[in-house]
Amino acid sequence: MRIIRKKRALTEFLSRLQTRDSSGNLTVEKTVKEILQDVRKNGDAAVIKYTRKFDRNPSAKLRLSPSEITKSADKADRKVVKALELSARRIRKFHAMQREESWSYTESGAILGQMIKPLRRVGVYVPGGKAAYPSTVLMNVIPAQVAGVREIALCVPQPGGEINPYVMSAIRMLGVNEVYRAGGAQAVGAMAFGTRSIPKVDKIVGPGNIFVATAKKMVFGLVDIDMIAGPSEILIIADDSADASFVAADLLSQAEHDELASAVLLTVSERLAGSVVEELLRQLSRLKRKKIAQASLHNYGAAIITETLQDAAALANRIAPEHLEIMTEEPEQLLPLVDNAGAVFLGPWTPEALGDYSAGPNHTLPTGSTSRFFSPLGVYDFYKRSSLIGFTRKGFLKLSNIVETIADIEGLEAHANTIRIRKMRKRK
Repeated sequence: MRIIRKKRALTEFLSRLQTRDSSGNLTVEKTVKEILQDVRKNGDAAVIKYTRKFDRNPSAKLRLSPSEITKSADKADRKVVKALELSARRIRKFHAMQREESWSYTESGAILGQMIKPLRRVGVYVPGGKAAYPSTVLMNVIPAQVAGVREIALCVPQPGGEINPYVMSAIRMLGVNEVYRAGGAQAVGAMAFGTRSIPKVDKIVGPGNIFVATAKKMVFGLVDIDMIAGPSEILIIADDSADASFVAADLLSQAEHDELASAVLLTVSERLAGSVVEELLRQLSRLKRKKIAQASLHNYGAAIITETLQDAAALANRIAPEHLEIMTEEPEQLLPLVDNAGAVFLGPWTPEALGDYSAGPNHTLPTGSTSRFFSPLGVYDFYKRSSLIGFTRKGFLKLSNIVETIADIEGLEAHANTIRIRKMRKRK
């Protein structure tokens, strides 16, 4: 990780950050498009073909039976299961606060409002390639359940035909029984188009690799999606009061995800920046994913020196990180200056990993500076809204001239006629 002090070096580094997402890769797009077209045309046969090719899974049966889920879940270490259960309770409690209700109000001759109802059917993609993530099951299924979604289907890739017991434990504890052994772009296509075995969904959520992200982007509009997730990222604002070992550990927590992950420190302290770089080297030597973290820090890691903490906050808003940690003497004082961040972690005892697993808020967060306009996944993502409009004759007449006037100046005669015809009708 380099230390950046000069404006030119900062500009070059920020430019590198902005171009690290490779979801626009033309080769990937071509491959994904072919897979999606094949799935749309040939359904289950295409899904099974690609499952055998990419996951080396010979099974011709896409849906897991309840007994298969149970048998796998029973193999899980009870200590891990208890940790998942505690996390699930905290996640459910937090997301229960996000429930929304239909609303309406009345005025002279009218009732106006909004009907808020859950989506009927949602598909959840649970990654299972390089690693398995039971936390993804909790973070994507629980908000949908809290919203009242009636049908939740999971697609879980199983490389080599291996069923991960911890993913199955999470699935079992949430009571989900519609699970398919499919991954990649073919799983996204199956959920978007529908096949004989996998009924079409209304929305697809959940993270995945570049092929999954590209497939979600391509089917958006046919179905809804949560967001286009890019490489992981963390940004830490720290002053001289911060513990260098804490800062280094938290930077590495994202750098170990993949080579495209970014880990950035913004600090007013030259001493801290130097200590963090030294601490990173010490901690890196002990990591199992050392090569991945090294590549991430080399290409997309930096300790940036700013003149003031206010300057650091302004730069953080410009970067708009997925995870923002504030390790300053008084972190709450900087909070009003934060405009763009997927999640904010306050103080030295709030590492990003707490948010990943057990704190309660969702860990599905906007990346690639999209926290400027995207929000974390939540219960609100599983609702749809319909406007409610009802007028009496008296209310209609009160607005009729206004509506007729606007329709006329827009040149929409038939619109205006819906008003004129009613105005001519004598009251019975």
